Amino acid sequence: MTNDIPAWVDGTLTPIDKLEAHLRGLRHKAVSVFLLHGDAVLIQRRALEKYHTPGLWANTCCTHPHWDESPLDCATRRLREELGIEGVTLAPRGQVEYRADVGGGMIEHELVDIFVGYAPKGLEVAPNPDEVMDTAWVPLDELHRQTRDDAARFTPWLRIYLEEHSEQILADL
Repeated sequence: MTNDIPAWVDGTLTPIDKLEAHLRGLRHKAVSVFLLHGDAVLIQRRALEKYHTPGLWANTCCTHPHWDESPLDCATRRLREELGIEGVTLAPRGQVEYRADVGGGMIEHELVDIFVGYAPKGLEVAPNPDEVMDTAWVPLDELHRQTRDDAARFTPWLRIYLEEHSEQILADL
């Protein structure tokens, strides 16, 4: 499997190495998922081996689609790969764009397709330790408070989603 992701180079969507896209701060496609249960959101703590933002808390999962992969297929795949979650129906919540410094000289400049899913009671979560070191169900109001009061524990994109796009993404809560 290649590390190429769809990124815009000189105005043209082009397959480019994921690390290069981040080092150059190129705008690229991404997918983010939020799983909800009652008033809580499933968040994950990124594995310490991740090449950027290791050990920080993020939304349920996020990734970059393969070249010819639909955003929905990508979101479904990544739920399975990162968290062992299957069978959850995902609903699109539109796109958001952000640009953020993620450390190590890397910039995330993403055009993100957002998906929301509703977890059934007793949903089994089996994190892939190469991707995820911990998970937690956090009430949305508590998550807002934590990202404001202790921002350094959270990925820049989660803080951006909550501060700037919460109504679009999490209107149901």
